Parts: sequence; C-alpha cells; structure tokens
Amino acid sequence: MNEFIWPVRVYYEDTDSGGVIYHANYLKFMERARTEWLRSQGFEQDALLNEQGLLFAVRSLRLDYLRPGRFNDWLKVHTHLLQCRKASLIFAQTVHRGEETALCQAEVKVVCLDAQTFRPHPIPKLILAEITGDC
Repeated sequence: MNEFIWPVRVYYEDTDSGGVIYHANYLKFMERARTEWLRSQGFEQDALLNEQGLLFAVRSLRLDYLRPGRFNDWLKVHTHLLQCRKASLIFAQTVHRGEETALCQAEVKVVCLDAQTFRPHPIPKLILAEITGDC
C-alpha cells in the first residue's frame, strides 16, 4: 500500500465565521486518516495501548495551507508513509478537494511511546513488518 486515501465531508461545525474550514480542523482530518491507515494495516490504537502499553503521538509537523475548503466540500486526505525509523514514522499528507485541488499539505512525524513513561519506544516488529513496504 503506497498511498492511503480517506474521504471526509466538511460539516458546518468544521468551518469558521467566514464559512471556510477552520485551520485546526485540517489536523483533525489528517489524524483520522492516519488512524484509518493504521487500522487498514490491521492495528487498532486502543489495542496497542491496552495490550502492549504503547501509543503514537505527533512529535512535529510542518503544514502549508494552499486554498480554502468550504462547508459541504467532499475531501480526500492522502496519506503516504515517507520514512520508518526505530521509534518514529514520517508521513506526507495532503487534503484534496476533487481530484486535483490541494487545500493543505503537511509532513507529520509520529513517535511510538511507552504509555507509562511517555518515553520513545521501538515500534513493534509486527507493525514494522506490515508497513515496511510503505517506506
């Protein structure tokens, strides 16, 4: 799986007083897409937490807003895994309206953490075995 695409509809609650997508909501759309990407690989975040004591958290991101999205737009969040490291993953994510119009793009670094200490923890080998074809 080279690129994962997750659809999302823009609801009224996603917009600001100007009728465009509130800037922070793009982060929510991208978070959901990464969660769905992980789920599509066969892993649930609640199971990782409950069974292995691990969680994933955003460590850093770079985000560019390109065009406004509006209420009732049908969007697609494109997620591509750029790099796998021992305890982190780097994603390229782009939010599109239609086939060609990019609204927002980001590079997101996600780190695997021990849920008790919040210290970096190596990504489980089982997960790496499933996703290495994506890096």
